[in-house]
Amino acid sequence: MRTARPKAAAFNQGGIPKIACFNEASTPLGVDFDALIAAMQAFVDQYVAPVWGTPAKLVKTNGFVKGSWAMVFLDVADEPNALAYHDLTPEGLPQSKVFVKTTLDNNDLVSVSASHELVEMLVDPAINLMTTGPDSKTVYAYESADPVENLSFKVNGIPMTDFVYPAYFEAFRKAGSAKFDQMKKVKRPFQILVGGYQSIFKNGKWSEVFGSAAKKKRFKKENREGHRSKQRPRAAANKLKRSLRTG
Repeated sequence: MRTARPKAAAFNQGGIPKIACFNEASTPLGVDFDALIAAMQAFVDQYVAPVWGTPAKLVKTNGFVKGSWAMVFLDVADEPNALAYHDLTPEGLPQSKVFVKTTLDNNDLVSVSASHELVEMLVDPAINLMTTGPDSKTVYAYESADPVENLSFKVNGIPMTDFVYPAYFEAFRKAGSAKFDQMKKVKRPFQILVGGYQSIFKNGKWSEVFGSAAKKKRFKKENREGHRSKQRPRAAANKLKRSLRTG
């Protein structure tokens, strides 16, 4: 009897992904780029990987690196050069985009935005994980930072995003029975904090639910083009595109 060859079921299965980090933005980041990469590495090593089992090696580069995931810093989502990046690296591997000017115009920190994209890419690299939850007619996106968006804590002196733990997506958990996020602000599964939101799929379409009316109002004013909340419907339709740029 022939033995079937094993097939990888996920990106970098059994290995540790390398993430090429490079800055194409002309807008100052508000933080030293080397220090930011070092802080994000500590963020992964000390906080994210022990909880989610998602180690990664971040490296500073001048562009895409063969065999590596990517995190690229750009000014805004609609600049001409940004269109060449699409949603995946040239090899079809996961990629995060951080829009520096857009982030600062929204009065947010680049380090928090970058770490937000990083943890969500590590937990759900293909932007296709979903789960059932408290509403039996709703499917919830597996986004690990959106529900606690706007909260942060410092790593190496640099603010990093709060993020939820696996227990957050386990509806059988009782309130207060587990740690649901890094900063211990979430008290029960699927709770959305005042500054957060959750992407859901219901009645055949994607939408968002918010932790407060103020967050909903602010969300509508923000430029979210290029963010994962916009990419998820394309990922569900298998329409994510590879970058045309090779470095």
